Amino acid sequence: MKSEQLPLLKSVSAPAVHPDGSRAVVSVVRPDFDADAYVGQLWEVPVDPALRPRRITRGFRDTAPDFSPDGQVLAFLRAEPGGKPQLHIVEALGGEPVPVTDAPLGVSAFSWSPDSRGIVFSARTPEDGRYGTIDGVAAGAEDARLITDYQYRMNGVGYTADKPLQLFVIAVPGLDEEPRVAPAGRALNAANSAQAANGSEGDGHLPVARQLTTAAADHNGASFSTDGGAVYFTAALHEGSDNDLASGIYRLPLDPAAGGDGPEAVTTGNTGMLSVSAVRQSRDGQWLYFAAQDIGAAGVDFVARNTALYVMPSAGGNAVRLSDPESMDLGGWIELRGADGALILNNRRGSVQLLEFGPGGQCSVLHDGERVVSGAAERAGTVLLSFADAGTVGDVAVLEGGRLRVLSDFSAPLRAEAGIIAPQELTFASADGYPVHGWLVRPAGDGRHPVLLNIHGGPFAQFTGALFDEAQVYAAAGYAVLMCNPRGSAGYGQAHGRTIKGRMGTVDMQDVLAFLDGALQKFEELDADALGIMGGSYGGYLTAWTISHDHRFKASIVERGFLDPMSFTGSSDIGWFFGGEYTGRSAEEMAAQSPMARVDQVRTPTLVIHSEEDLRCPVEQGQRYFTALKQLGVEAAFLVFPGENHELSRSGTPHHRRQRFDQILRWWSHHLPTAANPAPAD
Repeated sequence: MKSEQLPLLKSVSAPAVHPDGSRAVVSVVRPDFDADAYVGQLWEVPVDPALRPRRITRGFRDTAPDFSPDGQVLAFLRAEPGGKPQLHIVEALGGEPVPVTDAPLGVSAFSWSPDSRGIVFSARTPEDGRYGTIDGVAAGAEDARLITDYQYRMNGVGYTADKPLQLFVIAVPGLDEEPRVAPAGRALNAANSAQAANGSEGDGHLPVARQLTTAAADHNGASFSTDGGAVYFTAALHEGSDNDLASGIYRLPLDPAAGGDGPEAVTTGNTGMLSVSAVRQSRDGQWLYFAAQDIGAAGVDFVARNTALYVMPSAGGNAVRLSDPESMDLGGWIELRGADGALILNNRRGSVQLLEFGPGGQCSVLHDGERVVSGAAERAGTVLLSFADAGTVGDVAVLEGGRLRVLSDFSAPLRAEAGIIAPQELTFASADGYPVHGWLVRPAGDGRHPVLLNIHGGPFAQFTGALFDEAQVYAAAGYAVLMCNPRGSAGYGQAHGRTIKGRMGTVDMQDVLAFLDGALQKFEELDADALGIMGGSYGGYLTAWTISHDHRFKASIVERGFLDPMSFTGSSDIGWFFGGEYTGRSAEEMAAQSPMARVDQVRTPTLVIHSEEDLRCPVEQGQRYFTALKQLGVEAAFLVFPGENHELSRSGTPHHRRQRFDQILRWWSHHLPTAANPAPAD
């Protein structure tokens, strides 16, 4: 794969399954160089093997499809070029989509009411005077912000306290009604006068959205109760929420006549301090399923805490944990199956499984293997899922008799044009005998191949065997790419992940180097004298840490790195707790695990990559590390991307993602040239 082939990477959303189980609709989105944006439409994927998938919308970026429970209407989010995503609806059999929201900062997510007559949606709601709410007042001219909390901004979002995620409900208009037209002339003047007289706003073309929540906090994952009389969501509305990572379940009755003082906290009775990420009521109304992490008595012990699935009676009572967090790490979303079941994903040893749970503790593995399941849904007994594997970025399949039947092939052009290389799964023993699991992506042709040791971020994350654009680009340029999941990674149990708490740069460095040595010993075509090392975020940390200890690498790339725990505490959006939980809070503990404290030991030529709007690992981390290398006389370069945040390599603008790949290959061509990536003539 080459950098110019990025538009062939077609990501596929979770499937929206029609209530009759006959078909799914998914969003298929790709990078586009002409628009320098992500574009995509909705596709219908029939279960019938005689029918083929077809594109059913033509918007600029159409995402998040979902059928109404009665199957008559399809709702989705549509964003115009340069615009914010707004909720649209269209007849399920086809037609012209109708917009139903005009949220200033766009709609984030939505969910249907059981009777198909209403939708609850979430949208960031700006303070008056901010984010374009007053014409002529640009961002730089807004009023000053007085900040008193730890939690006041987020990577990719910016400031959060002045635009919390609020919930709204709308009545869905009938699609067979006469289309409304914009008033003009005398009618427009009369409409404006009437609005001014009664204090209302809007042009009357969209349904009136009733705001449900007002607290200065994000309200997430809203869904209707089974009877449609309330909305469940998760939020951190408890006293002292700024000092911990806890969040809870809330129920909000929708009938104003019922009275009440807003959201009601749903108490789980017998659980400790939890960070709840999702909640759904079972279809029979008897049970509440929720996904949560136990974050300790202080509410900040997040390190390698696996997410577990819980269930409790909807009427109240004690919660029961259905999964073992020591061995299972479940995804943050929950889908329903049957009258009382739930579907959820599990990270497992470089793959993602699809599991089904029942309220009595029953657990079934619906799909396992070398695939990464990204979403699933069930209707009328039919389970459809979206997935990625070694040959696809995203496709749709139906589960039949415990096996998958693949229904789409959105990555066919990628395989045909880019020549995708399947990864080879490997396990090598670390220095203390601990097994280290990972993959090798070998370039075509005979060796000897230069080797790139690639380290993932997190650290509580995992490489998988699914198609990974980074490995494909580097392998196409002639490099053998090694990727592993050392201790500290997700997918191998909590003990595996928590091993590096207070010990960053110990067994994790030992494991990645053991994986490298094992591969070099096993495969003669790998060139042990031509080694590079690279990684982003925590991978940037471990790269910088490793090159201060091991000098065999010809060059390195340190990207968006966690490089100085001391300054990270005050500059990162998560700095107030992250470093303290991983490295400890004393200056001595931080220094003992800090790449900046050992930068004087580095001899390896290093390219430092960072984004100007990175709030997770702020750009000062990269700036200071680069400057220190220069002062020490180490060959160094600093590649800085404007307008990008911590997610540059995954969701940055297509132009910047392509430029990033080109600059990385240029760096390797200087220090590890190959026939496919030769040293520059100059």
